[in-house]
Amino acid sequence: MHADVAQDAREFGAYVRAGGWAFALKVARSVRPGGELPGETAKVSAKGFAELAGCSPERVMRYYKAWDKAADDGLVPYFEALAPGQEVVLPDSDVWHAYYVSRSGAGSERGAAISAAAEAEGIRPTKALEVAENPTALRAAILADPSTAQAARAALLDRLQEDPALQTELARDIARTDGLKKAVATETQAAGRIGYVRQIVENGQVKTPAGQTIDAPAELRAEAERHLSLIDELDAGEDTSEWASEAYDSVKDIVAQTVQADPELRLQERRTKFYSSLTKATKVFEELTFDDVDDLDTIYEDDMLQRLEELQEAITTCITALRKAAPGE
Repeated sequence: MHADVAQDAREFGAYVRAGGWAFALKVARSVRPGGELPGETAKVSAKGFAELAGCSPERVMRYYKAWDKAADDGLVPYFEALAPGQEVVLPDSDVWHAYYVSRSGAGSERGAAISAAAEAEGIRPTKALEVAENPTALRAAILADPSTAQAARAALLDRLQEDPALQTELARDIARTDGLKKAVATETQAAGRIGYVRQIVENGQVKTPAGQTIDAPAELRAEAERHLSLIDELDAGEDTSEWASEAYDSVKDIVAQTVQADPELRLQERRTKFYSSLTKATKVFEELTFDDVDDLDTIYEDDMLQRLEELQEAITTCITALRKAAPGE
């Protein structure tokens, strides 16, 4: 076997076992601590080491500080005990990120917020900071792994509670995406139907097709409770739209049967429906105005007059019928 290949393999194996500690050791044994003066040691300053390495002094100091923290915890020797080229037993790579901060931004307001959130979740701040500094890697994990996507979705929903600007941005994104817009409409319909059934169970009342609010009979409440218990037992991620439709249709049928079985209720339902239609028609006709049109001939169409005349005839027929039904007529 070629000697260079063997050396590469050994160094690779050492890095796999030790991770960033292998590089931190190179810094720890070659960079002089603040208490040592030039000439007292063969070590160089962090700036000098960075120039030799072709990187920034800040990067060197991140490794330096990681080693210093580990030395305080007794995992590695202090800088003063190390000499250039010296080898020591290194900690496992698993603990590296407990000491190394990838960016100095950890001390910023943003970094402090991320660290606090990480501690609240019971994880090491360094892990959260590492993810925050590499959003492309986070995106790749979300795209490739369903469990990561679920975790991201849950976190995003939690953040939406306290971030109105993000709510607006997300709503705008959904409105501009046909697939998401359709999914939201489906879920909104399902939620509304479940709410209709839940109101029957919790309040003991229900709205009729015409909009009346009536007390729900025992049969209706029992049926609503049965469907609601089935829906509440579904898993969190399970589709509820089919269950919601079945529950909604079932209770609506019972509501319709209840109305038809009670002559007084049936009469009130007809009266309510008539008033509702009359109110809607009145509002629509009131909005039909030519006040802002200087020349009617610019908007005239042959069927406009015909439709208005037909509407007039229908209104006259309704008025005549109601006059005949009026008391004293």
